[in-house]
Amino acid sequence: MWNVSDLPRRAVTRSAKLASLPIGFAGRTALGMGKRTFGRPAEAVAMEIQARTAEQLFKVLGELKGGAMKLGQMLSIFEAALPPEIAGPYRATLTRLQEAAPPLPASSVHKVLAEALGEDWRDDFASFDDRPAAAASIGQVHRAVWHDGRDVAVKVQYPGAGKALISDFNQLARLGRLFGVLMPGLDVKSMLAELKERVAEELDYTVEAASQTAFHDAYAGDPDFVVPEVIAQAGHVLVTEWMDGTPLSKIISEGDQETRDHVALLYCRFLLSGPKRSGMLHGDPHPGNFRLLEDGRLGVLDFGAVDRIPGGFQQRLGLLLRIGTMADIDEVEDALRREEFIRDGVEVDAESLQGFLAPITEPFVTETFKFNREWLRDMAARVTDLRPTNVVRQLNLPPEYVIIHRVLSAGTGVLCQLECEIPARAESLKWVPGFADDEDGELVSG
Repeated sequence: MWNVSDLPRRAVTRSAKLASLPIGFAGRTALGMGKRTFGRPAEAVAMEIQARTAEQLFKVLGELKGGAMKLGQMLSIFEAALPPEIAGPYRATLTRLQEAAPPLPASSVHKVLAEALGEDWRDDFASFDDRPAAAASIGQVHRAVWHDGRDVAVKVQYPGAGKALISDFNQLARLGRLFGVLMPGLDVKSMLAELKERVAEELDYTVEAASQTAFHDAYAGDPDFVVPEVIAQAGHVLVTEWMDGTPLSKIISEGDQETRDHVALLYCRFLLSGPKRSGMLHGDPHPGNFRLLEDGRLGVLDFGAVDRIPGGFQQRLGLLLRIGTMADIDEVEDALRREEFIRDGVEVDAESLQGFLAPITEPFVTETFKFNREWLRDMAARVTDLRPTNVVRQLNLPPEYVIIHRVLSAGTGVLCQLECEIPARAESLKWVPGFADDEDGELVSG
């Protein structure tokens, strides 16, 4: 169990681990040059350097909390582009970190509550459980009863969490060259700047309260979804309605096929409908943030990571998705260049690009689609090849698409875990502006 006094020491340790990354990269590069001199093929040496760079990078990220851990969670594009023997241990380390997050001592929780709600904070509650019901990288949740008798969830942010997160991102921003070894077509600097901005918002519970209220209002009285109401917010404390239900993770492990398909359809519908109904995208589609309620509705939690999606960008996204399903690869490549998924000066092989995109767009072409682990493994196999000829390594992820990519990637992964069959195309046609074939519009940058 840690306390506030640990933060300076932990900050020094984090910085030292992050600083070790460029040194390791320089050593591997020198080693590679030596091997090349002794006759090994340049491509084989380059692949070995990339593999070892990736291994060290994800090992260090997996050992860290704060911003480095969040970056590891967010950048699924890097993890997907790595061989299982490298990405596997990283995922295992990250899972252990998430499950073993040490709880904040009760005295520290009480101090945060007093600073936010006042010294008489106990008057706001009929009862308060000092034992956390859940813990994460920047805070923990306690169950309590509000003074009017409502069961509530009290989210308390760890003292010093904000400073640690921002410090980590400042360190990570210096590692652009290291990430460039893995994905040379990627504008890492812009991506990290976007992630840092999103994390800063996640630390601000005022923003989260406003986001959750907007979702609550947008889905009020909905027959499919429930978003808990925000009861109170001050400082580093957020109080919302408590919500029971069966976690999505339990349905993944134990649910029958009918339940899996039902939950999967609602899950897909919520992620796709958010921008159109609320102007925002729920940015953390982790199974732990969703509950199947007794009446069959899907409950949704945690609105710390939310992206505001204006109507014009929704249209661009829909048109891009529709063009991605087209057979004319030249048109697809042109669209990807306009949206800067392919940066100026980067050349891609059209046939390889088409081969990469075809199976990814399958769910949006057929009437229904069977999401399963086998299909997901096939998708992963297409990006685990570290050879320079792999088209994935030439693609860029524009900053405005960072959270969208994260949601689509993570959401697709959850659907595959559910082993479900749903009409994903019909949901896209209904909720994503610009996706329908008969909608007018032209894909433009800006």
